[in-house]
Amino acid sequence: MKALGKILGLVILGLLLLLVALGFALTHLFDPNDYKDEIRALARDKAGLELNIAGDIGWSLFPWLGLELHDTTLASVRTPEQPFADLRMLGLSVRVLPLFSREVEMSDITLNGLNLTLARDENGSSNWEGVGQPAGGEAQPGEPAPAEQAETANEEPRAGKPRRPLQLDIDSLTISDARVSYHDAQSGQQFSAEGIELSTGAIREATSIPVKLNAFFGSNQPVMRARTELQGDLRFDNKLQRYQFENLRLSGEASGEPLEGKTLSFSAQGQLLVDRAADIAEWTSLKFTANQLRGLGELKVRDLQEQPKLAGTLSIAEFNLREFLDGVGQQLPPMADNTALGKAELVTRLTGTSTSLMLEELDLKLDGSTFTGQIGISDFAKQALRVDLKGDQLNLDRYLPPPGQEDASGAARKSEVEATEAAVIGSGTTPLPDKPTQQAWSEASVLPIATLRRLDTRINLDIGSLTAMKLPLDSFALRARSAGGLLTLEEMRGGYYNGRVEASASLDVRPQIPLIAAQTRFARVPVERLLESQGEKVVVKGLLNLDSDIRSQGNSQKAWVDNLNGKIGFIIDNGILVDANLEQQLCRAISTLNRKPLTSDPRSKDTPFRQLKGNLTLRNGVASNPDLKASIPGLTVNGNGDVDLRVLGMDYRVGIVIEGDKGAMPDPACAVNERYVGIEWPLRCRGPLELGAKACRFDKDGLGKIAARLAGEKLNETIEEKLGDKVSPELKDALKGLFNR
Repeated sequence: MKALGKILGLVILGLLLLLVALGFALTHLFDPNDYKDEIRALARDKAGLELNIAGDIGWSLFPWLGLELHDTTLASVRTPEQPFADLRMLGLSVRVLPLFSREVEMSDITLNGLNLTLARDENGSSNWEGVGQPAGGEAQPGEPAPAEQAETANEEPRAGKPRRPLQLDIDSLTISDARVSYHDAQSGQQFSAEGIELSTGAIREATSIPVKLNAFFGSNQPVMRARTELQGDLRFDNKLQRYQFENLRLSGEASGEPLEGKTLSFSAQGQLLVDRAADIAEWTSLKFTANQLRGLGELKVRDLQEQPKLAGTLSIAEFNLREFLDGVGQQLPPMADNTALGKAELVTRLTGTSTSLMLEELDLKLDGSTFTGQIGISDFAKQALRVDLKGDQLNLDRYLPPPGQEDASGAARKSEVEATEAAVIGSGTTPLPDKPTQQAWSEASVLPIATLRRLDTRINLDIGSLTAMKLPLDSFALRARSAGGLLTLEEMRGGYYNGRVEASASLDVRPQIPLIAAQTRFARVPVERLLESQGEKVVVKGLLNLDSDIRSQGNSQKAWVDNLNGKIGFIIDNGILVDANLEQQLCRAISTLNRKPLTSDPRSKDTPFRQLKGNLTLRNGVASNPDLKASIPGLTVNGNGDVDLRVLGMDYRVGIVIEGDKGAMPDPACAVNERYVGIEWPLRCRGPLELGAKACRFDKDGLGKIAARLAGEKLNETIEEKLGDKVSPELKDALKGLFNR
């Protein structure tokens, strides 16, 4: 038995020596470089590849089946003159015996100098078409491609002998000095990844595989360039269809046209998981930075293979939004407050699909204001913005453009008004002001029509305290929507100094000339507060009640005013005509009739009133007001005139009636007797709206008529007293008619 064992051992040793000798002979006596043409033909016939090996082929057989290629190019057999890949060197080796057990044990794989150039021409054809298909064996319509047939055949298990899963065992993978580029001639787009350096540890299933990748990425539309570095531990399990990237750390810098010459430094880290069996992907323990912005979050995508759905959380620590936007090349429009957007903080829940992204359960802090609710894009293709927010406070004026310089027309009108106002001094003793002539409105375009036509929005806002255009509004609410070029303000309301403001409006930019309509309602709003907020002089005080329904068209201030039509009704209760003493002017008119000079100064510069009301009918920028009425203690005022909004001027004829109350007048010279009661004293108001009642003067022609009428009445009384029954009634009537004339 010992001899037999010794003999068997010698036989086995002899066979091994024979195999080694055979391997040595094959690797030293057989030169694969002599078979380049055969290899090229095999690649062309079986894989549709045009293979050109300019360098030497190195190889080994046992115990490692090794291969080393130098200076090799690849092209599709359809475009052999356009190689899509070339490499400087490829080296790999596979242990032979484990292959019989469907185990792939490889030593280091080294790839150096890969240059992969992918392109589509103007017709949409690519330079890699035909790769993977045998030469002359293109798939016919309705038939699977050869590669698909081979894959199907390989996947079919042998009867009764299920295939053993392929096992990978690679010591390492190293790719250096690689480049990948893509060019689409139809769109002109170009993408590239250069300086690719990839290195891994041992690649074995269900174990952590250290991975490190460095690359420079670029594009031309827009021009962008980014340096990136990726590190982490890769783990995969083909049986469970589970793939993980643990301890991921991504960092880099980006620059280019969108950043306007600025540089964005970014980083991200966390744990990535793709579970194809569960059809989910997750990024947990997410931490990210972008310049000074710092954030945390978690992301989860389900239904990967059908309609992916995103869910997650996002938290961004307080940062300076203004500085961040400037750092990424996003220039903010001028704002009234150059410190606005200085503080921002965000916590939200994310939901989304391939076509939408929403920030729900949002908690946003911005410059001392807090907002909750949701905001997002419901349809990326339509840029459909959806906003539903509630806030505690917001000073919108901080974010609006600062007051700009007046244009030429505005400056000319301002100069005209100042000159007119300077001439109106005293208590109605100066001449009646002239009507303004200078245009008050700019002709510059205001609305971005093209942008508004694309808008698709639904906005719901509720803010506890809002300041807009210097108007402090409490309990503010806004409901607005836009679609297809029609913008609708469904509701806007708020409290204003114990009063209420409500409005609705529409803007139709579908026609060539935009159409505007608006309805407003003010209830017990202090009119002086409105004037002060707009920087206008306070010419009247009181509680304003107003209803309006107006419409216009155009795309400039001037066009809107020139085409303004509609109706406005207003009532001002318990008010004051500021710096306008109508009683003093009436006193001067009466003293003229009494032929007595005034001996005292006015008691007050203002005129209080119980109520001022009227209705305006607007026609092409001119408001007709036929029923102006004011109730002043002891007086009733009736007016009829126009307000020309094109030049912000007025022209009114006003009548003042002394009521039964004949209280003490401000001067003995204007003592009221019974003859003056019930007479409508004529007043003319003309000039810029800024003058208010200071633009009013008594109508001298009208006063002359009143004097003549009063004189006629006095003569009639004298005739009646002197003649009595001494003459016939016909003669007395003739005399009265003569004096009345």
